[in-house]
Amino acid sequence: MAERPEDLNLPNAVITRIIKEALPDGVNISKEARSAISRAASVFVLYATSCANNFAVKGKRKTLNAGDVLSAMEEMEFQRFIAPLKESLEVYRREQKGKKEARKDKDKKADSEEQDKSREEENDDDDERMEEEEQNDDEEVDN
Repeated sequence: MAERPEDLNLPNAVITRIIKEALPDGVNISKEARSAISRAASVFVLYATSCANNFAVKGKRKTLNAGDVLSAMEEMEFQRFIAPLKESLEVYRREQKGKKEARKDKDKKADSEEQDKSREEENDDDDERMEEEEQNDDEEVDN
């Protein structure tokens, strides 16, 4: 785990970007307020992770899954986050499925191209053999 409490803080750049996206244009935030939000976000992540881990332990698993996080949100009384989290999870799963299918299509295309190349090479070899045989036949006829 972390050696110092500061090691558990989220990166300042990430926190700053989230804050800027959440606030209207022209609204500034002090360094002290940004630091407080950063610490609060870190505490929230640690608490949510701990709660989710409890659900994984109850399920006799060592790996936290999305269901554990959703259950943790409910236990922490953050029900209003559950629907948006489920939507984000579905988007993520669709993206992953699309990427997986794209990789399969790419692999199939590469395999198909290799097979086509092999066939072309075989055809070229056959053409060369036929030309050699014709030359040999022509030489035999000349003799």
